[in-house]
Amino acid sequence: MNARGFFSFLVVVGCIILLMVFSGCFYTVKPSDQVIITEFGNPVGKPVTEPGLHFKKPFIQVVNVIPKNIRPWDGPRNEMPTKDKLYISVNTFARWRITDPLEYFRRLRDERSALSRIEDIIGSETRSAVAKHDLIEIIRTDKARTPLRDETLEEMTENSPGNIGVLAPIRRGRHAIEADIRDDARAKLAELGIDLLDVRFKRINYNSTVVEKIYERMISERLQIASKFRSEGQGQAARILGDKERDLNQIESEAYKKVQTTRGTADAKASEIYARAYGQRPEAAELYEFIKSMEMYRRTIGRESTLVLSTDSDLFKFLKSSNGKTAAPAPTQPE
Repeated sequence: MNARGFFSFLVVVGCIILLMVFSGCFYTVKPSDQVIITEFGNPVGKPVTEPGLHFKKPFIQVVNVIPKNIRPWDGPRNEMPTKDKLYISVNTFARWRITDPLEYFRRLRDERSALSRIEDIIGSETRSAVAKHDLIEIIRTDKARTPLRDETLEEMTENSPGNIGVLAPIRRGRHAIEADIRDDARAKLAELGIDLLDVRFKRINYNSTVVEKIYERMISERLQIASKFRSEGQGQAARILGDKERDLNQIESEAYKKVQTTRGTADAKASEIYARAYGQRPEAAELYEFIKSMEMYRRTIGRESTLVLSTDSDLFKFLKSSNGKTAAPAPTQPE
């Protein structure tokens, strides 16, 4: 290799070295990022938050990019007890961002460690908040909301308060509980350079034991409704039967009274007609007396009865007389 060729080789090597040095002296910051410069693992200077081209020492300084935008966190499903001793499965999610990149880098270094700490803190605060409230407080979103209710349950609740279909009063509601979790977790995450923007319940599922209790309550309520309907039906049936018997007795009583009144009026009118007809001649009067006597005997004496008559009875005297008249009594001799 001649001197000219060797010189050209040195020029090329020098250009490569200069290019490497030059590229190591500059770095670019995106609008959605912020940068921490470290030397031998330790932060140097303030965080770089302005986007654009920036200078650093080559080889010994390292660029650590930290996101500036809002970051998501989706928590795993965890089972936890409520205040009323019911186990539920809760999924939560959160949104967060890095507000103090230097403290964030010193305490956590990377996003993987940050997500792990967020999970620990939010999970702990969620368990604490759920354990302080009843199930109805956690699943209801608005304490002023009126749930849809069965009209029969409403009526039975008014008639027997505290029995069935009664929901516990809502003092706070789910949104207030989520705000408590967010505020308590935010104070702890602020020490790590993280601002917790929001925490929400993503999904709340009932444990199998809770589902069984809910079904048992629903069955119990429906059984009580059925029992109420049966009781009301039996009461109405008894009232209807009572009204029927009363009306029937009243109708029969009025009919009997009317029959007796009509019969009495007819008998009186018939007697009047008979008396007027038979009173016109003495023989007719005697015949009328005989007929009435026969009717009386017919009503009082049975078909197989044996009649014993004295000689003083009118019937005996009438039967004994040849012309159908009762014999006149014999005149008494004067003393």
